[in-house]
Amino acid sequence: MNTVLIIKALHVSFMVAWFAGLFYLPRLFVYHADNKDPAVDVQFKVMERRLLYFVSPFALLTLVFGVWLIYLYGATWFAASSWLHYKLALVSLLYVYHGYCFKLLNDFKLGKNSKSSKFYRFFNEFPVLLLFAIVFLAILKPL
Repeated sequence: MNTVLIIKALHVSFMVAWFAGLFYLPRLFVYHADNKDPAVDVQFKVMERRLLYFVSPFALLTLVFGVWLIYLYGATWFAASSWLHYKLALVSLLYVYHGYCFKLLNDFKLGKNSKSSKFYRFFNEFPVLLLFAIVFLAILKPL
């Protein structure tokens, strides 16, 4: 079997699993921000924490296998792949987004959420836009 293809398949698989969480977590935040029931508040806190901690290893493994791919393709390929530099900039934004989810989770945990459900609806769309751009860059390699 081709090692590069196996590493690429693992990279994409962990990325898909990571994105599943990035799509669902802010949706939970939407409902949590609208909630007024203390018992439901507790349940949202548990669900959000479990989901974020469940998908965080997928974010790490996406990174590990992505870096491994760059290593396997080599420095010359990396230097010549302008599309990849843009992709990595967008991916960096995803890691910042992921990190910010921990801050939002903590705000809910401490009862200090100041954001509206409308904010979280828009926040929920950000990773979708990044995913489209990243996939188009990776598949089309326009630069």
